[in-house]
Amino acid sequence: MSALADTGQEARRGHLAMLAFSALIAGSFSLGGQVANDIAPAALNALRFALSAALVGVVIGLRGGWGDARRAMAAPWRYTLLGGLFAVYFVTMFEGLKTAPPVSAAAVFTLTPVMSGLFGYLLLRQVMGGRIVLALCLGAMGALWVIFRADPAALMAFEIGRGEAIFFWGCVAHAFYTPLVRVLNRGEPILVFTFWTLLTTAVIIGAYGWTDIRATDWGALRPLVWVAILYTAVAASSMTVFLVQFATMRLPSSKVMAYTYLTPSWVLIWELALGQALPPVLVLGGVGLTIAALVLLLKD
Repeated sequence: MSALADTGQEARRGHLAMLAFSALIAGSFSLGGQVANDIAPAALNALRFALSAALVGVVIGLRGGWGDARRAMAAPWRYTLLGGLFAVYFVTMFEGLKTAPPVSAAAVFTLTPVMSGLFGYLLLRQVMGGRIVLALCLGAMGALWVIFRADPAALMAFEIGRGEAIFFWGCVAHAFYTPLVRVLNRGEPILVFTFWTLLTTAVIIGAYGWTDIRATDWGALRPLVWVAILYTAVAASSMTVFLVQFATMRLPSSKVMAYTYLTPSWVLIWELALGQALPPVLVLGGVGLTIAALVLLLKD
């Protein structure tokens, strides 16, 4: 009974971690949408991940964990793979936000659980039951309804925006990343694993976007851009990477990514807080479907 109670408690911690993840990640859509055309995606993300890695490194140092960090470098190729997937996700996200509305981009993100469930089966043989499949389909329907602006004609013609199409491939990378964390983790502390993933992501994006970094006039950036950089570095990078890796070690991949279905709803709240207009009422129906999908996915 004690083992079962401990398992249940760990699962609840995983759920709380992902609830916080969904709220924090939503802010990057709203803030990112307002600054996406002010700075090159590679330049913004290289700096934010360098800051994130430095922040987590300080925390590790304060906790005396550098011995664990050195031992965790036994197979550095793991972090190169994870960092590469993260680099693809975040660069395509900010590239997509140049033209895609934040709520629409968040809806594309809700397609991730379907793909994550597939990768979870391929990598970990995590089998999805009928209820989970139904929930994923329901969530995908809600996402498509938002992406196509509640326009059946656009849906039938499959007229998807350029920004949404770019970000979709980033979501494929994120979906693969989630189960891969469990495959590649060899018992390293989550904080240490997070540090090396963030640092490798910063190096990869920095190498890819070096030209953009050098061309950016950092002193001329408006204050909101720096707010977005700091927010994404601390809340939407350091904290969310840790939260996903924490939850992945305690929950199936499909349930971890189920919380992405809350992202459009959180984005709506962020948009209201930032003084932006809400999408049409019909579009909000798709957001409702994604919430229904979340309820189905989380039911034991």
